[in-house]
Amino acid sequence: MKKAEDCTNMDEVRAEIDRVDRALVDLLAERWSYVDRAWVFKRSPDEASVPWRNRDVIEKVKTRAEETAMPAEMAEALWRMIIGWGIQYEEERLKEK
Repeated sequence: MKKAEDCTNMDEVRAEIDRVDRALVDLLAERWSYVDRAWVFKRSPDEASVPWRNRDVIEKVKTRAEETAMPAEMAEALWRMIIGWGIQYEEERLKEK
């Protein structure tokens, strides 16, 4: 693992981007496993989706992005898409059961 500023050529930059991409996919797969579990609990009226939770997640992600010098708008856009996929998945699963 190299820091971006320690890369001396494009091959090193590309190798590090590939490494980060693998890690991102692994982390997103882990996140998805919890989404896949959540719909089971959402069958109960007491655990139904709550709009404040989505806003809370977005705000936490934006704050973390700002702390790490990632554009907060990019983080928000990505998480809105991730959350949207999760909501759609949960709705489809809940219709099945």
